[in-house]
Amino acid sequence: MAVTALSKHVPIETIRRTEYSSFRVTPISPHIGAEIRGLDLSNLSDAQLQDIRAAWADWMVLVFRDQHLDREAHKAFGRHFGELHVHPMNHGRPGQDPELLIVKTNAESAYTAGEAWHTDVTCEKIPPLGSMLYITETPECGGGDTLFADMYMAYEMLSPPMKAFLEGLTAVHDGALPYIGNYRSAPPEGGYPRHEHPVVIRHPVTGRKVLNVNSGFTTHIVGLQRWESRALLDSLFALLQREPKLHCRVRWEPNTLTFWDNRCTQHHSVWDYFPYSRYGERVTIIGDSAPSA
Repeated sequence: MAVTALSKHVPIETIRRTEYSSFRVTPISPHIGAEIRGLDLSNLSDAQLQDIRAAWADWMVLVFRDQHLDREAHKAFGRHFGELHVHPMNHGRPGQDPELLIVKTNAESAYTAGEAWHTDVTCEKIPPLGSMLYITETPECGGGDTLFADMYMAYEMLSPPMKAFLEGLTAVHDGALPYIGNYRSAPPEGGYPRHEHPVVIRHPVTGRKVLNVNSGFTTHIVGLQRWESRALLDSLFALLQREPKLHCRVRWEPNTLTFWDNRCTQHHSVWDYFPYSRYGERVTIIGDSAPSA
C-alpha cells in the first residue's frame, strides 16, 4: 500500500493511502486533496463507490477529471452519500431545481459565491456532510481556482491551553451574515437559518477533532464578551490566512467535479479572472446528525 509523507501536525496513525482496489489517487498535497482519473461517475460499481468513500475519508477533497454529467447524473452521484440539501437561497425560487445551486460568475456579477474562507451552510441545524461542485466552464485566461483547508490540522496547530479553552464552547452560525450581509439576498419566509454549534467537534467517521468556526457564518462565541469573542474568532480565522500548509489548491478544468467533506474542511473561491466567466453547479448532501464535541 503506497502512502504519502505526513506533516508533523498530522497524527502518525492517519495514513494517507494512494492505492485503492479500483483506482489510484494523485495527491494534491501530502494531507488534503487528491485527484482521480479514469472513473465515470455516472456508472460506478459498488466496489468503486466503496473505494471513493475510503479515499474521501483519507483525503477530504476528491477531484474527478473528465466527467460528462447531466444534472440527473450529478444528483444521482450525490444521492449515493445521502439525501440532497436544498440551499436556503433556493427556497421558493421559481424555475430553479431546488437541489442544484448554480455557481456562475461573469463580467456582470457583483460577487462570486464563496470568495472568503467558509464551510457550506453551517447555519443549518444539521450542516451538510459534503458538497459536489461540477465546473463545466472555466475562464479562458486561467484562474478561478478553489483553495481548501484542512481543519483537522488547524485544530492540531493550536496550543494545548487554547485547545482546552475552546473545548466546551459553542458559537452561533447565522445565514443572514453571508446571504443578506454579503449577497444582498432577500430572506425566505421565516428568515435564514441560525444555529449554535460546538467550537470543537469530532468527525463522525474518523473520530478526529476539528476546529469548527468559519468567517462565512460564525458570528460570535456564546458566553464571551463581544470584544473577547471578536478577538478570538479573528485570531482563529487568521490561522487560515497565515498558514498555507493547511491548504490544497484545486485548479479547475472543464468537466471537473470536486467532492469535499464539509465537516473537516473550509474553502475559498478565488475571483482573479474578471471580466471572464466561470460556470458550475453544486449538489450538497445533508449531514447525518448535528455536530457534536
